[in-house]
Amino acid sequence: MQPQILRLKYVIGILTLASLIIISCGKDSSDTEHTTWWHYGGSPDQSKYFNTSEITKENVANLEVAWHYPTSDNNFYFFSPIVVDSVMYVMAKNYSLVALDINTGKEIWIHANLRGISRRGLNYWQNADGTDRRLIFTLNNSLQAIDAATGKTITTFGKDGYVDMREGLGRPASSIRRMQAMMPGVIYDDLVIVGSAPGESFFSPPGYVRAYNVVTGALAWTFHTIPLPGEYGYDTWPKDAYKYVGGVNVWSEMSVDEKNGMVFLPLGSPTYDYYGVDRIGANLFGNCLVALNAKTGERIWHYQTVHHDLWDYDLSPAPQLMTVEKDGKKVEAVAIATKHGFVFVFDRKTGEPLFPIEERPFPPSNMPGEQAWPTQPISTLPDFTRHEVTPENLNTYLPDSIRAQWLERLKTSKSGLFVPPSDQYETVMMPGALGGANFGNTAANPNSGILYIMTQEYASTYKLNKVGPPKIDMSKGEMEKIQAFYNKTCMSCHGKKLEGGAGPAIANAGQNIFYDEFKGIILNGKGQMPGFVHVDEETLRGLHRFMGGNGRSFNFGPPADKTPEGPVVASGGATIPPDEKREAPMTDYPEGVDHPADRYTTDYGLDWMGLLTPPWSSLLAYDLNKGTVLWKRPVGLDSLYAKGDESLGAPNGTQRKGMVITSSGVILATAKGGQFYAIDAATGKTIWKTETSYEANAQPTMFTFKGKDYIVLNASSNFRDDSYDFSKRSGALPKGYVVYTVKNKN
Repeated sequence: MQPQILRLKYVIGILTLASLIIISCGKDSSDTEHTTWWHYGGSPDQSKYFNTSEITKENVANLEVAWHYPTSDNNFYFFSPIVVDSVMYVMAKNYSLVALDINTGKEIWIHANLRGISRRGLNYWQNADGTDRRLIFTLNNSLQAIDAATGKTITTFGKDGYVDMREGLGRPASSIRRMQAMMPGVIYDDLVIVGSAPGESFFSPPGYVRAYNVVTGALAWTFHTIPLPGEYGYDTWPKDAYKYVGGVNVWSEMSVDEKNGMVFLPLGSPTYDYYGVDRIGANLFGNCLVALNAKTGERIWHYQTVHHDLWDYDLSPAPQLMTVEKDGKKVEAVAIATKHGFVFVFDRKTGEPLFPIEERPFPPSNMPGEQAWPTQPISTLPDFTRHEVTPENLNTYLPDSIRAQWLERLKTSKSGLFVPPSDQYETVMMPGALGGANFGNTAANPNSGILYIMTQEYASTYKLNKVGPPKIDMSKGEMEKIQAFYNKTCMSCHGKKLEGGAGPAIANAGQNIFYDEFKGIILNGKGQMPGFVHVDEETLRGLHRFMGGNGRSFNFGPPADKTPEGPVVASGGATIPPDEKREAPMTDYPEGVDHPADRYTTDYGLDWMGLLTPPWSSLLAYDLNKGTVLWKRPVGLDSLYAKGDESLGAPNGTQRKGMVITSSGVILATAKGGQFYAIDAATGKTIWKTETSYEANAQPTMFTFKGKDYIVLNASSNFRDDSYDFSKRSGALPKGYVVYTVKNKN
């Protein structure tokens, strides 16, 4: 086994040097004191923590709407605003970036038609004297910059205003269809550090982490998450794995320690997630928390939370940076919560665990050639999810017929932590691909050592199937396969005859969408629909035909967009010429590379929310000074089983949600069913609650203006169930950004 922690001999020198170059981009000290919201998570540490004296436990029940800005449509329900001085930046109006006056909500400028922009947010940077202010974002696999004052593209950035993020990945750039992450990067000094979302299929590109100069767009450094020959960790893979393995990417939230000049990467799984015969070994840096020198990209230390991952247990929540008391001393720590329900805590500078971690044995795989790692690291801190579905804990709210089916199903399936997937039996993993803590689900009081986690208990059901050769023409057998796939995966939302229901009608939708765009929607998800990244190419093309398409790929750009009303100053971002030659993505192993004869895949297995008895979604607080759970309480409103019972939480209730932790001891959090809570941070009890007119699926934002504090929710997503469709009640607000403040005492 590879050592879990390796510190560079010169770490002290790196940190000393880094401390001399901390803040040269013009941020004043107030930014490090959590009084601004210039970043996706509030500050570079992604703590979602805000210093406030104006909103307190005593007056939070007086929150009311200060102003509201409609989005005009619902394409932006993931987007989290940032606020700089008196300006808020949002997405609205047909993929437009809009600058708003935070006093009135009026539009200052609009940069229209940025179709393909990162869905969850963007980065802000300014120089020392504030004369150069930039918004940095990803758009259709490019990195671009807009002048924050004027809204116009900065054409001196990169090549004519853009950087092609497909370059430098060891694959022909024009063969890469998907690269940018849905999350914004992080800013350190004059660098923007970005992750990626290259896909999770066989032969997806590698998820290298890169830093670019915010002024020139020049590449500053690259961290090879799948090591190249001669690099540390290369021997934890087959010798040619770097040529064909992909993933190992940061698709979610990185955190920056400005004081010590470090960036912390929560890295995802290698491809293929559930079958690793072509990547035998521990697979560094898959599923690792990695600490890098933020200026140079050099590794300082790492810890692998899952060896040779076969369960899609990406690290996705933001690493939380805080000071804790340990053995009578204050320690600068970093904590990471996981999908599979554990909390790992380390000394931030050295990587030493602050609480013991045990390597425990787990079952081997029965797949030919597979070598599941014999042990896995288990934190000795209390876990925060259950790890097995049994007849005893099966959801009692299930209809009798469904419950009976599951009782029979559990007789032949296997469930339990780290049970390897198989083609011989079904594996019921708890938690599954969307379980535990996910992106946006962690926050912290960085001064008190208290960690806050949103979690959901959501199982995945896996069964491996052999991958056959891609087919283009529909046959009777393929039609039966596509019909079965549709019935299992799509029918509950889109109707038996594609006529619509909870989701839109999709009959003949394939006639109006090219295959590449259709494939992107299926793999990435759209709106409330999750991504199904493990659907094979044959099924994708067949499904496109099933919806009236022809399954063909075209290298056409997006359709022309309508220019919105308002102060439009620019449109479309930088002009990017089409590829002169569009090469096909990698679909097989390189010539001469040893590889298994067969490949196997499965889908996410997300058919059943709420398999266990409730609560299904919770918010909890860890005291990392003592290693104990202070409290745990359900969140979210259920509409699936026990409607309206707030003591149960909600199935799938915390994914895509967020929270703000205030210095006044109030947690402002969202949850499924339009729930917006003010919670006592000390006890977990609800102080105040309201329902938003539409679902809020983005990270809340908080800011101060003229001595008053405000919190912003992007409430623009449709409800999935009419039982809590608050958009139909009297006084409901249109889809949009809702800004709350405490009403005046008089």
